[in-house]
Amino acid sequence: MIELDGSYGEGGGAILRVALAASVLSQKPFRITDIRKNRPNPGLKPQHLHGVNAAQEISSAFVDGCALGSTKLEFVPRQFSPKNLNIDMGTAGSITLLTQSILLPLMFSPRPVRLKLHGGTDVAFSPSMDYFLNVFLPNLAVLAEAKATLIRRGYYPKGGGELELKLKPRYPITDFENTEALRECLRSKHMISLTGPVKPVQIRGVSHASSDLQKNSVAERQARAAKHSLSGLNLPVKTDSEYSDTLSTGSGITVWLQYFDDKSERTLRLGNDALGERSKRAEQVGQEAGEGLAEDFATGAFADRYLADQILPYMAFIGSGKIHAARISGHCLSNIYVLEKFFDVRFKVDSRLNIIEI
Repeated sequence: MIELDGSYGEGGGAILRVALAASVLSQKPFRITDIRKNRPNPGLKPQHLHGVNAAQEISSAFVDGCALGSTKLEFVPRQFSPKNLNIDMGTAGSITLLTQSILLPLMFSPRPVRLKLHGGTDVAFSPSMDYFLNVFLPNLAVLAEAKATLIRRGYYPKGGGELELKLKPRYPITDFENTEALRECLRSKHMISLTGPVKPVQIRGVSHASSDLQKNSVAERQARAAKHSLSGLNLPVKTDSEYSDTLSTGSGITVWLQYFDDKSERTLRLGNDALGERSKRAEQVGQEAGEGLAEDFATGAFADRYLADQILPYMAFIGSGKIHAARISGHCLSNIYVLEKFFDVRFKVDSRLNIIEI
């Protein structure tokens, strides 16, 4: 039984989410205490319960402690049995954070799977939906074919967003006894390499808002401000502006820079996002997203400040990889703490150069 300290490092929900995904894929049980101890309201919140339940459903796991406010949880996977899932959080709980509990094992599912997820698509303290669709998933396209359809956006506090995600793994696990052979195959292909040399090609973006903000041209103003903030990079910038009927008022923008790697013929993406708030002007939102991307680009990195920690679980399972990050966050260090317990790997972290490798 793997023992985890939920207060380690940043002490948030990421420790639990990464542990769930790693447990399902490694088929190793774990016990976690002090869940979210460093948060204002410690313990499991509704969105975390949905993550536990989803992981349980695809692993036939025994679970103890899955209750609202619980600070302890035991999770014992019994059989990796991927299936189509339809999860409705009933709140603005983050859809993109929910996927962190299950996407790692589903990327290696023995069969294609379809997820229908309902909740918040663009909410605070989580990757935006456009970041998930246009930065995170494309960087893992070598592992699985992902077809995603954003059916409806959902802002805080009512949520109501909906995403349909179809996954067709390129390297399915058909027999857990042969998992090591699969990992060796992936290692030989150098599947996770977010390093140079690559060349920047263009910047794309999506600026969005609820339909009640269209009269004030919020999406267009966010887009113009982001484009102005990125003008110094001397790259073509194209942003789409869109409005949609939503249950709550909201807005946001995601921008991403596309690199092309001549050697692997892969496109890598560096991204950043920002959310609108009642007291924040649209121009400020766009400027925040653009400046954040420009800052990360200036570091010479090929993984933005958010991407590195999200890619680490895939690196850990494969057992090799290298990431040049814009910065090494507390989330990165917390994820490394968890992943080294489930997989036979040791990460090397160069805090001076912001490089993480196995």
